[in-house]
Amino acid sequence: MATQTALITGATSGIGRELANCFAQDKYNLVIVARDQQELDQTASEISQQYGVEVLPISADLFRKEAPFEVYDEVRARGIQIDALVNDAGQGQYGLFTTTDINRELDIIQLNIGAYVIFTKLYLQEMVARNEGKILQVSSIGGELPGPLQAVYHGTKAFITSFTAAIREEVKDTNVTITNLEPGVTDTDFFSKADMERSKLVANGASKADPAKVAKDGYEALLAGKDKVISGFMNKAQVHMSNVTPDSLVAAGLHKMGEPVDGDESAHQ
Repeated sequence: MATQTALITGATSGIGRELANCFAQDKYNLVIVARDQQELDQTASEISQQYGVEVLPISADLFRKEAPFEVYDEVRARGIQIDALVNDAGQGQYGLFTTTDINRELDIIQLNIGAYVIFTKLYLQEMVARNEGKILQVSSIGGELPGPLQAVYHGTKAFITSFTAAIREEVKDTNVTITNLEPGVTDTDFFSKADMERSKLVANGASKADPAKVAKDGYEALLAGKDKVISGFMNKAQVHMSNVTPDSLVAAGLHKMGEPVDGDESAHQ
């Protein structure tokens, strides 16, 4: 069987990096996409040395609407077929919606929704035409819950969760599988990028999931062709409870959990 290739966004750190390890361990060649060329080159050399697979690093700023199309064109020009797509790159911003930076939020919407939709459309069309392929969407339990102080981030993840369920139904008669991975609070650099370290959710040594464990849950669910996997027992319990609790109460509870330790909810500009 020919070697298969996975394309992974956000592959230089966190869950994306651990997913890259999962695929490489199973001898997939990789196309890894992130912004920082130095981190990409470093990751590519570490993975290819450790697992003996080919890794193509592509630097792209996925805040730009054109970037996913450019990545797709480059991969095509090199004659590489993508057998598995992993949409993982995502960011958030912490603070009251009335005080956060709208331009940063528009970038986040482009990254968390726009890039996912573009990559998914381009590669799903190819996969359906071949009648094989796998897509893993890294969403969040935030997609199931309203998130005060992270309103836009939770909104983007709700989009991904709904969008993924819809397109999965559309392609259910093919051999293409689309899996939604929903982690909870995970030990990655997400929180520093979101200026969220003062939130009670992550401050004072609050427990965070191991990204390797989250990635393994997602990878195994993808291979098994599952629709959705919520990583972690407590996260499953939280989502289950939220399904039977009015949204206003869920939002109030999450607002309390997410409050800053210093009591100042306005974003630090």
